[in-house]
Amino acid sequence: MEVTYITYYRVSTVRQGASGLGLDAQRSASENYCRSTSGKILFEFTEVESGKRSNRPELKAALEACRKTGATLLIAKLDRLARNVHFLSGLLESGVRCVAADMPNADRFMLHVYAAMAEEEGRRISERTRSALAAAKARGVRLGQSAERLAEINRDSADRFASKVGPLIWGWIANEHLTFRTVAERLNAMNVAPARGAHWYAATVHRVHHRYVGMNTK
Repeated sequence: MEVTYITYYRVSTVRQGASGLGLDAQRSASENYCRSTSGKILFEFTEVESGKRSNRPELKAALEACRKTGATLLIAKLDRLARNVHFLSGLLESGVRCVAADMPNADRFMLHVYAAMAEEEGRRISERTRSALAAAKARGVRLGQSAERLAEINRDSADRFASKVGPLIWGWIANEHLTFRTVAERLNAMNVAPARGAHWYAATVHRVHHRYVGMNTK
């Protein structure tokens, strides 16, 4: 029997939604996964919404379509669905089967762990941004576009680091099937410096690996 999917895409701004920025990459990843499973996409739903909010009418419509058709909810990247553990828990209890193209083998426990990690990473990014903006304001810097520029600089820095260390991490995980914790221990033993802090942890490795994979599936 043919596997059917309802795809859900999310972009953070109206500009991204209108330009297709980020949306094309999500659609491509979803279509590639669908082909790999010999499945069929029935409908697409696109949300223009912040990942921190849980009021998403398009997601509700997608879930309802899944219930009516028996299709699986397909998303390109798990971080496009939720950075909130409570929200993801509610989704998993909705009765609709859900799969992420970037983590197709993730079970319920893994999804909860990932959501917790993404939620914590989002909190830390917000804290770093607020601290940097407060410091800039104290120096007399006019905020506004500066805030957007700062966020862009942070993203570029994270991308550069992932491009440098990501291939090594990816190779160990893909070829040697190492866990994130084992990779962290190996990087620490090799004295490879993380982007921030003094030591690698499983969560740190996961973030870099996820960013690197995402960069190479756009």
